[in-house]
Amino acid sequence: MIRLKSVALLISLLTVLLASCFKEDMRIAPYQRGDAKTDTIAMTKYYKYQVYFDLDIQGTVSSNERSASDLAFETSPEGWQILLNTADFMNAADLGVIPFGIPQDTIGATWLFDKSNGNPDSTAIGVWFDISADGDTISNQHVYAINRGMDDLGKPLGFMQVIFDSLKNGTYYFRFAELFKDSIVYTSVPKDPTVNWLYFSFNSEGSVQQLQPPKDSWDLLFTQYTTLLFTDLGEAYPYLVTGVLVNRNGVEVAKDTLNDFSTITFDMSQQMIYSSNLDAIGYDWKYYNFEAGSYTVTPGITYVIRNHTGFYYKLRFIGFYNDVGQKGYPSIEYQQL
Repeated sequence: MIRLKSVALLISLLTVLLASCFKEDMRIAPYQRGDAKTDTIAMTKYYKYQVYFDLDIQGTVSSNERSASDLAFETSPEGWQILLNTADFMNAADLGVIPFGIPQDTIGATWLFDKSNGNPDSTAIGVWFDISADGDTISNQHVYAINRGMDDLGKPLGFMQVIFDSLKNGTYYFRFAELFKDSIVYTSVPKDPTVNWLYFSFNSEGSVQQLQPPKDSWDLLFTQYTTLLFTDLGEAYPYLVTGVLVNRNGVEVAKDTLNDFSTITFDMSQQMIYSSNLDAIGYDWKYYNFEAGSYTVTPGITYVIRNHTGFYYKLRFIGFYNDVGQKGYPSIEYQQL
């Protein structure tokens, strides 16, 4: 009996001694998601500016004039796409293998627009190359007629002709001239893997424009862009709209029209279906109210966004005008889940 008591006492002493050797568990404060935030994006009255917005920093990363570029070149290691600046309602026509650098006849040409979803199979320029035996990207030598569209005031920006010659060692090589003239400019655009796209302007004999901020620094692009709408008969036609495109670097969006903004939780976000289409948010969060003669935000739509850092946010639009009644100032309310 005495022996059992001694063993019990020894165990108790060891328990106390061992407990004193371990530090008390650190108390971790719960993550503070904070209240909902509101912001107004200044695209201005005629939608002159494109604005890059980051949900994590709760603000604008950068902005630029929408007509600052004509072409966008994909910069990922395997990338080869070339896009038009659809904010200016640009389009292009493949004229085939014809003499370059002379005034071109575009009668009968098929003019195409980039689709707004970002699908590489749905671009106006399309696949402009063949692959050589050593893996280089070599031009098919097609001449592309480029309609530069119009600026924010509706001024036509003219026409160009372009041959994309090659993509070698991370650099695009191409030449261009005005469509109805014969002065040829040879130029190049080197890839920059820190961004999704590098931009190029035909102005002043051409220049590279690094308009897009680093791809790991933003989520949403507020801009005008061209999309396809459909008539009552199902016929597609291009139309210039004002809306939001998403960062292709990991940003995905789910659209919720069933639940109130205030009731959407993180757990609910895990059951939603997400899209990585560039126009997953798009433009139809508003509509033109002909009776009021103004734009009205479509009620009951919440966008749940998985952003480039992996956080989840809920977002809704609450306005489209500034304090003095000018359109082009979309207002958003958003909150981290």
